[in-house]
Amino acid sequence: MRTKIFSLVILAIFAGHVVFGQTKSPNINFEKTAHDFGKIEEAKGAVSIEFKFTNTGGSPIIISNVKASCGCTTPDWTKDPVLPGKSGFVKATYDPKNRPGPFNKTITVTSNAENATVVLSIKGDVAARPRTIEDDYPQQMGDIRMRSNHLAFTNIKNNTVKTDSLPIVNTGTEPITITFEKVPAHITISSEPKILKPGQKGRIVATYDASKVTDWGFVMDRIALILNDKADNNNLLSVSATIEEDFTKMTPEQKANAPKAAFETINIELGTIAANEKKEMEFKFTNTGKSPLLIRKVKAACGCTAIAPSETEIAPGKTSSIKAIFDATGRNGKQSKTITVITNDPDNSTVTLRFSGEIQ
Repeated sequence: MRTKIFSLVILAIFAGHVVFGQTKSPNINFEKTAHDFGKIEEAKGAVSIEFKFTNTGGSPIIISNVKASCGCTTPDWTKDPVLPGKSGFVKATYDPKNRPGPFNKTITVTSNAENATVVLSIKGDVAARPRTIEDDYPQQMGDIRMRSNHLAFTNIKNNTVKTDSLPIVNTGTEPITITFEKVPAHITISSEPKILKPGQKGRIVATYDASKVTDWGFVMDRIALILNDKADNNNLLSVSATIEEDFTKMTPEQKANAPKAAFETINIELGTIAANEKKEMEFKFTNTGKSPLLIRKVKAACGCTAIAPSETEIAPGKTSSIKAIFDATGRNGKQSKTITVITNDPDNSTVTLRFSGEIQ
């Protein structure tokens, strides 16, 4: 009899231990883990859904992190511990602005529950809002709106003439006559039509003659728009181009006898730089070609770097250098800068030199 009673006691203790072991950990139980918003309208703004859960475990749930798969989804959640038997939520808000079309995003929930990681998902299809004048012509100068305030001709050979245009519209109630000032000799620019009626669309037409530019590489000009004979310092149109030398007409013999810029290194590691220190460096190179190497242009990526080529014409077989001084004044942390060198080497006319360091 004693043996039977002892066995029952042991069994009861063991059963209690199992039950306790099963219930002492928290368990996060979501009502659902996916939601379909269906068709939503961009014009109506953000949409939200709360994923509700219950703690079916035996100790409080603490959500440590909720992370969305993209910045367009903003999560929120119950910050306080959720006691056993109580409920909490994870909220997902999706912003459809400038995101027309289908979407499928995830939200990863991390907690101290037995099921420590739960992935929730949302999806839907965004109907694009009707486009406005402001959408199609985002830049404004007075009553004129433009697709952009920058007309980029990108890469252009030094003996080439290119023409491009920029759409514009008159959003005012009066006709506008457009003229231009501060126009450089290598640019011809006009408005078509010259007088824009209210609501009328037109374009600014510019012709870029690279043969008249006394510069190389990236060149930026700013032209003033005069509206109805009224000047405004804010009404500036940027016109840019990257001027490259045209080597396409060189004969094989000319290429064989061309100059060649061979740099010993194009990367310099400065290591640790003291605050306010000026660090000097030197990029050495040799003209391994058969004719004089001309340094067309040397330009640093920031004003903190002073640069100076030792000479601008390097004879065949001669070694020269480009020296630079990096001024760390007012800067801190990791620094990485570039220097662009443009030469008459037909195989590698543009060389990018790099240097980096850590400012303490």
